[in-house]
Amino acid sequence: MAGSGKFFVGGNWKCNGTKDSISKLVSELNAATLETDVDVVVAPPFIYIDQVKNSLTGRIEVSSQNVWIGKGGAYTGEISAEQLVDIGCQWVILGHSERRNIIGETDEFIGKKAAYALSQNVKVIACIGELLEEREAGKTFDVCFKQMKAYADSISNWADVVIAYEPVWAIGTGKVATPEQAQEVHAAIRDWLKTNVSPDVASSIRIIYGGSVNAANCAELAKKEDIDGFLVGGASLKGPDFTTIINSVTSKKVAA
Repeated sequence: MAGSGKFFVGGNWKCNGTKDSISKLVSELNAATLETDVDVVVAPPFIYIDQVKNSLTGRIEVSSQNVWIGKGGAYTGEISAEQLVDIGCQWVILGHSERRNIIGETDEFIGKKAAYALSQNVKVIACIGELLEEREAGKTFDVCFKQMKAYADSISNWADVVIAYEPVWAIGTGKVATPEQAQEVHAAIRDWLKTNVSPDVASSIRIIYGGSVNAANCAELAKKEDIDGFLVGGASLKGPDFTTIINSVTSKKVAA
């Protein structure tokens, strides 16, 4: 059961960039020729969101890399969904493995963050994925389904959610899941949604792949029927490479 949603490519800039380097990257993206039938989002660090929002082409939407679990207030160091809306930021990345495994965010905490962001009309890129030891122990599906259940326990409307499968062992390591490995997990996630949420959500939701995606490997990954796009780390900091990944939607069309 392949997905029916529009191809989606997100660029997660993580904790990278300066005013000057981001200005250069924005200029490269503004000058790029992008395929029309793909949604594109970039996620700068908080302090540069306004700069990017005010200089980047409207063809590309802007995301935050995190958000607080509820309404703002006495939460030092946090940013609320209401504040993201106030500056015109339409998306947030939640559940990234770096937030889970370095910061210590739990499945339940992430699910509640997602629900609150959606309640404020901030769209969510909901990340899941297993550690290397979990894959080697044969627990990939168990881990991913547990993380999915935490989202499903909190989310009632999936229309503004994109799921990003990112095997933790492939993020920033240069190791990439083979197209077959990625397809296997994406198909399993879609099947889980069909059984546990609804067939309509399973069909319409975008399930994108992340984990050392680059200009050289994106086309082969894009050909797989349940890979609906990408969440890109390091390669999204290079305008030409990110453009190539966005335009890999043409490989999807050929495969279809």
